[in-house]
Amino acid sequence: MKKAAQRESNGWQSIAVCTVIVALIWIVFGQTLAFDFVNYDDKTYVYGNSLVRAGLSLHGLARAFVDTQTTNWHPLTIISHMTDCQFYDLKAGGHHFTNVLLHTVAALLLVVSLRNFTGNFWGAAFAAALFAIHPLHVESVAWIAERKDVLSTVFFFLTLLAYTRYVRSRTIGRYVMMSILFACGLMSKPMLVTTPVVLLLLDYWPFERISDLKSLWRMTLEKLPLFALSLALSLVTFILQERSAGSVAQLPLNWRIDNALTTSLTYIWQIFWPVDLAVFYPHPEDTLTRWELVAAALLILSITWMVFVLRRARPYLLTGWLWYLVMLLPVIGIVQVGLQGHADRYTYLPQIGLYIALVWLIADGFFRLRVPKPVAATIAILIVVSLAACARKQATYWRNTETLWTHTLAVTKNNDVAHSNYANFLMERGQFDDALTHFQTALDIRLAQSHPHYDLSLAIIRGNVGAVLLRKGRVEEAITHFRQAIDLEPNYGDPHFNLGAALMQKGDLDGAIAEWKRTLSMEGDNAGTYTALGNAYLQKHALRQAIHHYEEAVRANSNSIYALNNLAWILSTAPDDVFRNGARAVELAKKAGQLANGSNSIFARTLAAAYAESGQFAEAIQNAQRALDLANDQRNRTLAALVQEDLDLYQRRAPLRDPTMRNEQ
Repeated sequence: MKKAAQRESNGWQSIAVCTVIVALIWIVFGQTLAFDFVNYDDKTYVYGNSLVRAGLSLHGLARAFVDTQTTNWHPLTIISHMTDCQFYDLKAGGHHFTNVLLHTVAALLLVVSLRNFTGNFWGAAFAAALFAIHPLHVESVAWIAERKDVLSTVFFFLTLLAYTRYVRSRTIGRYVMMSILFACGLMSKPMLVTTPVVLLLLDYWPFERISDLKSLWRMTLEKLPLFALSLALSLVTFILQERSAGSVAQLPLNWRIDNALTTSLTYIWQIFWPVDLAVFYPHPEDTLTRWELVAAALLILSITWMVFVLRRARPYLLTGWLWYLVMLLPVIGIVQVGLQGHADRYTYLPQIGLYIALVWLIADGFFRLRVPKPVAATIAILIVVSLAACARKQATYWRNTETLWTHTLAVTKNNDVAHSNYANFLMERGQFDDALTHFQTALDIRLAQSHPHYDLSLAIIRGNVGAVLLRKGRVEEAITHFRQAIDLEPNYGDPHFNLGAALMQKGDLDGAIAEWKRTLSMEGDNAGTYTALGNAYLQKHALRQAIHHYEEAVRANSNSIYALNNLAWILSTAPDDVFRNGARAVELAKKAGQLANGSNSIFARTLAAAYAESGQFAEAIQNAQRALDLANDQRNRTLAALVQEDLDLYQRRAPLRDPTMRNEQ
């Protein structure tokens, strides 16, 4: 009876503690359901990703396994974003909800995992609470593009739980199940490649399967299939990321090693003092002094030596410390992706090792000092509440693009990436002068570094300055910046595309076409570039070439809205009947109108012309009237006058012919 009562009491304690952890998570992160997307990777992963925006389909699921738009291979992460778009479309709150839900599941799985490993429920609960609400983890949860963190972590903990079951009863079925979960984790985020080593650390403590070199070798052999999976994904990831804009070639190896040493300690310090956190920290480059590097190396070696010496008395220290170092290795910056010095999101899984080491060490200390349980509980509660308050405040900076970058600029110095992204936001809002100021500041910061490793980032920034100048009508200045960007990085496609736009604005259609063809040769299929080429050929009255490039745009991206509309217009209104195809035009124009939610007067006019060409004049009149209403609502008198003329034609049962669309080639 007593044992049954004890089990029931423990069950209620577990439920109560897990409920508190869930409540804390939603107090801290529930606010993100009212947050927007941000202009830092969210476009790449969600709202600008045609594959993701299309939602779930058999075709989309198949493409998710070969898609490389994000320069990573993580098909399950892509599929999770597709699922969100299927249910929530582009309502950011739904995407945030999924992130918070996955983080909640991960925290609960951590409680269960640590309790199963160690039998210490309260230690497991406290470590999981730290994981759940630490301010360093705000980035992984509040940033929609970091879905890969929370999703991969769920699979990571499921892998650990499956491994625990395998250790207790080693069967092929349990090993296969554990391997499948590990593979799912790898397909969510490549950072999990170090998981087999973490399993070896758990074999040492708490499973006590490793006691000498012979047992270490045996446990390593046991995990060879897992190491093979890790190796395969590491090679794929390295190949993809080497091609990205922030590739490994950007920074010298000695800079990366120096930064890795200091960053390892920065993350430890931030556990205790998580202030001035930002989405991007500039790389220290070659500014670290010799004494800083020596001190960092000595401290890391000293901690490693200490935990090794104490391995018999306190084996959790060795497991926790090596867990931290090993899981940090893929993202410590030795293989550099991007120009950041370090990133909060990289601590999401590695710091669990430090939580384990610290929590179990403190528990041992309290036990030896006979600290009363109420005192220990009070200290733990104060720590958790303080961190939760800090994390809740940190989460507010992720409300939208503006709050994210203004905060980053406030807490960091010489941050060209923050200036550049904030400038992009200002440009989209039409504040061109302010955008130009921030782009110029970013350019000045980067120009202060003469190293050739920054040629690509300089090219990007010069291209951004040129883009603002072009929007402001300063075409010649814009062209100068685009050409400078091309000189810095000839194989970077964006400045070629933008130079094409500037040349077209000048009336140099042949020059624009040449630049856009170069863009295609560098970037492959790109619907935007095909559409631009179609527009240029249309202005040259080369209808056959225009149709070809619009068709290519639609093939590359079936939701390429302007290509759909422009192609439908040619197929509906070309004077030469060899180019017209009413049925195809209706199909294309209807899709363009649907993508625009029926609110675009030009698209409505095109659909009306398509119906007229196909002989459906009642539908043509209806859509022309809708186009006229929209044009009047938008006070576009020129368009309204044109649509009125169209309407008169359709009422006489005559199709529209565009006299400007003469074919000269």
